[in-house]
Amino acid sequence: MAKLTVFSHVQRDPVSEHLGIRRISTHDLMDALRQGAADFWAAPTHIFFICLMYPLLGIFFAGLAFGYNMLPLLFPLMSGFALVGPLAAVGLYEISRERERGQDVSVSSVSNVFYSHSIGSIAALGVLLMVIFIAWLLTAQALYQSLFGWHAPESIGAFLSEVFTTQKGWTLIIVGNALGFIFSAVVFALSAISFPLLVDRDVGAMPAIITSFRAVAANPGPMLVWALIVAGALVVGFIPLFVGLAVVLPILGHATWHLYRKVVE
Repeated sequence: MAKLTVFSHVQRDPVSEHLGIRRISTHDLMDALRQGAADFWAAPTHIFFICLMYPLLGIFFAGLAFGYNMLPLLFPLMSGFALVGPLAAVGLYEISRERERGQDVSVSSVSNVFYSHSIGSIAALGVLLMVIFIAWLLTAQALYQSLFGWHAPESIGAFLSEVFTTQKGWTLIIVGNALGFIFSAVVFALSAISFPLLVDRDVGAMPAIITSFRAVAANPGPMLVWALIVAGALVVGFIPLFVGLAVVLPILGHATWHLYRKVVE
């Protein structure tokens, strides 16, 4: 009986790729954020993110300590964090899903997503995001090298000087941000709804991506506002030495689940 109880909550009903899409407003976005914050305080997941985040950041900054070869990729790495964020939030969607059903939840509920019938599609979509992330880093590196050559910056000061006080530097800023916007727009459109949909229902990766694009196309204004909210929240989380991400990321993850529930019938 216990075994049936454990696995019963992860069953998914097959659905077609033709899912109904609702129209939403900015009021729905604020409500999703409110519900996301409530989920976070009901089952705090910041400890999980701290344990995962700080070792990775430590490795990265240790790499910088041994030389400045990675310095030109510092901003692309930070901005590219948003490209793989939807994958990192999969466990948060499961927590919000269980809490919505009135089940007892905890940080350990994150692991329940691995029993999902859609885990293969979730993994496939995650690989796609990682490929896009790597493509973004390679694009950023190629842009920098096309302007400044292959040599590594001599120091952080020299790097900042060549970026902000030279014509090549401003070209790097303008073109780099334009390319970053393109990558971010593509990832946002394909992942805004797809990951929570896969956690909730037994669908394939492609139908989930199509549904996400349809949701964005049906709600261009609110989805643009949502993208700006996510970007602004991540910037706020980055500022205090990344500490804010331990709160910002879980709230955004939970809120994304509630946004999905408002958009997809």
